[in-house]
Amino acid sequence: MGGQFDNCSCGGPPQLLSPLPHPLLADLERLAAHGAIAADLQVVAVHLHTHRIPMTVQVMVRRSDGSDVSLDACAAFSGPLGEALESSALLDSPYVLEVSSPGIAEELTSDRDFISFRGFPVAVTLGDGQGAEQIREGLLLGRDAMEIQLNVRGRTQRLNRAAVTHVRLVSPRDGP
Repeated sequence: MGGQFDNCSCGGPPQLLSPLPHPLLADLERLAAHGAIAADLQVVAVHLHTHRIPMTVQVMVRRSDGSDVSLDACAAFSGPLGEALESSALLDSPYVLEVSSPGIAEELTSDRDFISFRGFPVAVTLGDGQGAEQIREGLLLGRDAMEIQLNVRGRTQRLNRAAVTHVRLVSPRDGP
């Protein structure tokens, strides 16, 4: 996981900061979100991969009603979005536009995600604030202001929400 360090001289260890967003990212997100409305889609994420040659604009979408996004829907949205990008002149160098759905590796972030994927297998990453992480897997039961609840082999496990750094959907395991 990349990031920048805040090298303050306050006596403690350096704190990991989030990477700085690309300055065009907010404009790209607005442009994509505007076009997604007409296609009955919702933009989940926009990434700009400037380290690739040519750079890649990756737009992840899902249906507004929560149903699956087909390859045809991604292709149908890609054309008008590409035209909007060209006419906006936001990008002055060659790029590749990728439109896709988040897929099985989706990170759950919103209340809607935690409701929609109740009963699905998830991996919960817990941090201790010192850099060590633990991963707990189970079926998602829910989330409230204080905790995330998992079903782990028939037992409810309650995880302190303040310690949770990521919740991701995972593929179900075979066997017991």
